[in-house]
Amino acid sequence: MEPIQNVLPPIVDDKTYVLIIGSMPGKQSLEKQQYYGNSRNHFWPIIGRLLATGIPENYNDKIRLLRTHRIGLWDSIKSCDRKGSLDATIKNEIPNDFVALFKKYPQIKLILFNGGKSFEVFKKHVGLEVLEDRSYGKMPSTSPIPGKNIKSFDEKVEAWRIIQQYL
Repeated sequence: MEPIQNVLPPIVDDKTYVLIIGSMPGKQSLEKQQYYGNSRNHFWPIIGRLLATGIPENYNDKIRLLRTHRIGLWDSIKSCDRKGSLDATIKNEIPNDFVALFKKYPQIKLILFNGGKSFEVFKKHVGLEVLEDRSYGKMPSTSPIPGKNIKSFDEKVEAWRIIQQYL
């Protein structure tokens, strides 16, 4: 196990309506300093399918695409101990400050947790009551790492379609 700090700031502004919350970026994402920086992760292809658009190669353009559609990103974990990039090995997690985030950005209406670990950490360390009247959902993970309850790409897209109701 090694201590890991999440160096990715929230991608949120006063127009963000949907917030997607991951757990802790994998090693490749932290090295690149990019959300969903592993090219095998299904996140960006799922977003492309849901928005009916191609996904740009450039990371800043990807973020601009999300912002245009009022989608934000952050992670439930600020720091933790983890071996490799597997969520299953995360221990001693410290959450990000969602109380402050939701106070600063009250217009956020939908929270989507990208996988079980992000939801579990949020529920345990932050609490669902901080969501107040916001809608939320625990989505199938976009991770390329096989795990329990693994879904096909098309099944993931269908589950994530809920986002379209809020765009």
